[in-house]
Parts: sequence; structure tokens; C-alpha cells
Amino acid sequence: MTTQNLLVELFVEELPPKALQKLGDAFASVLADQLRAQGLTSADTAVTAYASPRRLAAHVSHVALKAEDKAVQQKLMPVSVGLNAEGQATPALLKKLQALGADLSDPAAAVAALKRAPDGKAEALFYDSLVTGATLDTGLQKALDEAIAKLPIPKVMSYQLETDCELPGWSSVHFVRPAHGLVALHGTTVVPVKALGLTAGCTTQGHRFEALVSPVVVPHADQYAEVLQSDGAVIASFAARRAEIARQLAAAAAKVGNGARPIDDDALLDEVTALVERPNVLTCSFEKEFLEVPQECLILTMKANQKYFPLLDAAGKLTNQFLVVSNISPEDTSFVTGGNERVVRPRLADAKFFFDQDRKKTLASRVEGLSKVVYHNKLGTQGERVERVRAIAKAIATQLGDAALVQDADQAALLAKTDLVTDMVGEFPELQGTMGRYYALNDGLGEVVADAIEDHYKPRFAGDALPRNTAGVVVALADKLETLVGMFGIGNLPTGDRDPFALRRHALGVIRMLVEKDLPLSLDVVLNSAWSVYEDESIQIAWGKAQGEKDLQALKDGGKGGIVAYGHSKRVAEENARVALADFIYDRLAGSLREQGYSAQEVDAVLALRPQRLAQVPQFLAAVRAFAALPESPALAAANKRVGNILKKAELEGPVDAHVNPDLLQEQAEKDLYAALQRFVPEANAQFDAGDYTASLQTLAVLRAPVDAFFDDVMVNAEQLDLRLNRQGLLKSLHEAMNRVADLSRLAS
Repeated sequence: MTTQNLLVELFVEELPPKALQKLGDAFASVLADQLRAQGLTSADTAVTAYASPRRLAAHVSHVALKAEDKAVQQKLMPVSVGLNAEGQATPALLKKLQALGADLSDPAAAVAALKRAPDGKAEALFYDSLVTGATLDTGLQKALDEAIAKLPIPKVMSYQLETDCELPGWSSVHFVRPAHGLVALHGTTVVPVKALGLTAGCTTQGHRFEALVSPVVVPHADQYAEVLQSDGAVIASFAARRAEIARQLAAAAAKVGNGARPIDDDALLDEVTALVERPNVLTCSFEKEFLEVPQECLILTMKANQKYFPLLDAAGKLTNQFLVVSNISPEDTSFVTGGNERVVRPRLADAKFFFDQDRKKTLASRVEGLSKVVYHNKLGTQGERVERVRAIAKAIATQLGDAALVQDADQAALLAKTDLVTDMVGEFPELQGTMGRYYALNDGLGEVVADAIEDHYKPRFAGDALPRNTAGVVVALADKLETLVGMFGIGNLPTGDRDPFALRRHALGVIRMLVEKDLPLSLDVVLNSAWSVYEDESIQIAWGKAQGEKDLQALKDGGKGGIVAYGHSKRVAEENARVALADFIYDRLAGSLREQGYSAQEVDAVLALRPQRLAQVPQFLAAVRAFAALPESPALAAANKRVGNILKKAELEGPVDAHVNPDLLQEQAEKDLYAALQRFVPEANAQFDAGDYTASLQTLAVLRAPVDAFFDDVMVNAEQLDLRLNRQGLLKSLHEAMNRVADLSRLAS
């Protein structure tokens, strides 16, 4: 089939910059997918997305004027329903054929043309037809409507258009921004589609001030980007515009010299790319006196408020120069640079004022102010939260170190949130922790406490650095555990993609610190330390709605029974919350390990035992992987599964004691297994206790032969009670020895 390349553009008012790239990609992909679904594209079709501040466009190669006709076979109904005893069409069949557009001038011939084929247990009638392929006009209209409907619009606008009819009036249009133009070119031919009250043509608009012509005529679909850049002074491609900005930023920094470089910020680069159509990077400066303010403050205000690129020197220190990405290219750039310098000066002056004012009060003097800041309506104020974090931090620090660590962690936990009530953090919440460190150093608290105050928020995101010192790790753990326990306690659990309190991130942070810092802490112990701070009766733990309402009513009705029921429900709910939180952490750990390349089977085997020292988990996984590569592994995994099932049934009648009486061993196979356990298990246990988990499992691999012989020759559930219990005890000993590193039965296929 003959094809041409297709270009579709929507020209609109300024689009939301943070959503521009996503809007452009979605518009192009949905448009192309819909054309493909209608058979209007070929196998070698390529799609190019364009997105600028005022346009969304897509170039689709190899698009046909008309899709090929398609033979379709459609099931009608069972033969017994469609034909009567004489083989003639029933009314139901004739009605179905008429609905499909079949020629019924000769009903007998129409029935004869139907095909019979088995369909399950019965025979059915099938109708063959030729479906006419879609034309480009109708196919593109459908694709365009779908592309517009499926745009990931952050917020829809409504505006009015005058109706295109004899009767006066207005119609409402709902779109991300008011649309003013539509281009649809198949080669050089305009495709007469409509959208958002617009009819397609071959003209668009260029740069507001620097376009050479207006309107810009697009002669061919393949000339869109070229003509728009030459005549319209617009780089239509988001990627090309972004690359041009990056090139100009590097060139401008090189001109400044002394190893200067623009700050590396992909999000800022994306946002600026979405704000300009024809980028022009210019160098500006501000007074050096502002460099007395912490550079994080200056960088943030320039980036967040002005979309500037601060310049750093070779050592990574902020300079008094910055780069502006202008949307115009005047001959005299002094007006542009001067204007931007005048605009940024008050911002920097505000930052300096906040910094100077904040340093007039110590962090310790701000602790009382936290009692006036609500943390959560069910969990109290930030002041109450700080006391909980201090208690958890003290418990953890006591396990990890000496009195000095306890003191540093306690002081850092006390002051960690105080910068929330400073002017600087009030203006720039992103600086919480960072400003706490500066103010702590200003108060003479020392780097250990200052670093811990800044680092207690870490890790903030995947791949973020962990706290620099042990005090910081302790406070970071305490802070995240307090949040997790509190939110699980009141029932604020993540659901689907909603996680407003970042509990998944907090759990991963706890996991990373326990593992990567190789902390000798038990997960149950640190969780219990956190749960213990919520035992105050002023903090109510959530429980099931129905049970809660029932018990609350009983309490209102008065009497000891109501109070007892209320207390019982609270204890049950707290226990359920404890279990749910532990499950949540292990689930996050499992997901993290799978992302690191461990198989689901390996992860399942290790985490099935709920290891308490999370720092040991990577070593356990390495040992399991090495064990799985041994030739004895499949048989031992299967045997472990069998042993587990036997013990599970046996324990229904009571606990099985891992004790063996050698005098009750009768069969040679059970004697050999007992002897092997006596010989190799102590060695494996010693290796396990020394931390050589791989060697421990490999030592136990020699048990394959006696285990196989045991199951071949020995009846475990003997009728004689003492023999049965002794053999169960032997299997229990085997099971305990084999499954210290992981539940090896999970490796059985």
C-alpha cells in the first residue's frame, strides 16, 4: 500500500511546564497507537514526539490513505439454534444476519454460505465477511479524539467557543489550555479533521516575538521541525531544545573560567526546557556579600523561584554568578541580564535576613515552640513526637554504644525538628535538616550533633546517602520508626499508589541502615522500642471499625464490661498493627532484594525464617545461591519439604521435641542419619556461628545420601508410640540443622 508521512500539531496557549514532556509523549504515542490499531500504519512506522511551551505535535511515518480490507469470521450461534429440523434458517439467525448486513434476498443461499465448525461440545455457525479498511480521514479523526481524551492533563480548563451554526450561541470546551490551531498534513495534503472547535490546516504560529513570518506555513509533514525553526524561531523537539540548553550552559560556564560549572539538576533543566521556545543562555551576577549565607539557601531560591542555574567553582562552592535561560535573543543583552539581577537581589536579601534573624535564637530555645506545631491530630504535636523519638533513640543508642553515643543521639533527637520553627525553613521547607546543621554549628554544638541533625532525614530517596555518623543513624532510625509505628497504630497504611506519609520510603530507609551499616540490632527489638513509646493512654490505637464502634458504645453505656471490652479490642488491634508493620517491612525488603538481582525463590527461602539481623540477609542469600548450585541441592530441598510436611502434621497432636534416644534407633538407615547428624551438624553450627553461612550449608550437603536412605527404608509414623516420637525427633533435629540459614524447602521446584 502507498504511504506518506503524517504530521499533527495542536497549537495552544502556554502549557504547564512540569507536565509538558509527559503531555507531548502521551499525545504522540496514543495517536500512533490508534492509527496502528486501525491498520493505517506499517511495521516500519516511526513516531516522533514534539512538545514546546505552546504546542503538542507528532510525526508518524508510513501512514496509508486507506487501510487494507480485512477478512473477518464471526461466530453467530449454535447450529441447533440457527437451523430448524429441516435445515432452514430460524428467525433468530435471519435477524442476526440482517444486523450484520448480509444479503438476504435469497435466504437459502445466505444460509448455505455459512460455515459450520466445532465449538466446544456443539457445532456452531460462522459468518465470513470482508470489513472495509478505515480511511485516513475517519481513522485520524478517531485517533486524534482518543489522543486528546487520554492526555494526562494535571488540571482541565474550561473555555467558550462561538458555535459554528446559524443559531448564535456558545459551546464549552474542556482542555489543558485554550487551543488556537490545528495542523494535520499527510505529505503535502491537509487531512480535514477537527478537534476542540478547530479545523485542520497547514499553518501554525512561531515565536511570539522573533518569528520571521506569521503564520508559519508548513508545506510538507517532513518539513515541520525545519520550517518551524527557520521561519518560526522555535525548536519544536523537547529533546533537541533540552540538548541545546545544556550545550549553551556548558559554553557559558566555560567562558566564566576557573573551572566554573552550572549546577547539575535534571528536573530544573526539564522545567526550563518547557518554558522556552528558543533558548538563549546569559551570564548574570549578584553581590558577593550574599555568599555569607549558606549556599543551599541561595541555590534553592535561585532555582525554585527564578529558574536560574547557579554557577559552582571547581571545588563545588557557589560563586556570585548564575546563568539565565532567556526566551529572546536581543542584540543588547544588558537589559535582560540587568533585569534578572534586579529580580534576584531581593530574593537573596530575604534569605540573608532570615539567616541573620534565625541565628539570634539558639535551637534549644526553640524546643518549646514545637509544642504548638501539630504533627497529626491523632498523634499529637511535634513536641510530643520529639519526646517519642528521643525515647526510641536512647533505646537504640544504648544497644549500640556507650554513654557518649547516648548523649549525642539524645541531644540530636531533641533538636532535630527545631529548625521547623525558623524563618528560613518556614520560607523554604526543603531546607529542613540542612539549616538545623548550620544553626547547631552556630550554637557551638559540634559536628557530631550537627551532622546528626541534618542526616536524620536520610535516606530521603532511593540511592540517597546514609547518615554520616552513628548518632545520625540512631536518630534517623528513631525518627522513621516513630513514624511507621504511629501511622500503623492509627491505621494510616499505604494503599495502592497512595502513600502520603512516605511509609514505604521510611521502611526502606530503616532496612538500608540496618543492612548497609551492619548494625547488630534485632528488628523485633527496635520495633518493640518504638511500640513502647505509644503505650501512653493518650495515644489511641486504631482498631476495626465495627468492633471499635461496638466497644465504644459499651464503654459509653458504662460498667466494667464496657471497659474490659474496650481494653481487649485495643490490645488485639495493637497486636494486629504490630504484625502488619513487621510484614510491611519484610515485604519492602523482599522487593528491594529482587530489584538487586536475587531471584524470588532465593528471597522467599531466606525471608521465610524472618531473620532478625537484617545485616545478615545478603550473606544468607549468597549462601543459598551457592547451595542451590550444588548437585545435592534439589534432593535436599525436596527432602526438607517432605520433612516439613511430616512435622506439621505431627505437631497437630502436640509439639515435636528435637530429641533422639539412640537406643530406640532400629533401622540401619535411621542409625546412619543420626550418626551423620552427630558428625556434621556441630561443624556446620560452628561455621554458622562464625558467620560462614556458605560453608555451613555446604557442610550439610553431605546429608543427602543418609536422608534419601532414611525415607526409602524407614517408616516415620510407626505404630509404636516411642519409635514414632523418636523418629519425629530425629527429623526435627534434621530440620533445625538444615534450616538455620534459610527455609530450604522453598528451593524445591
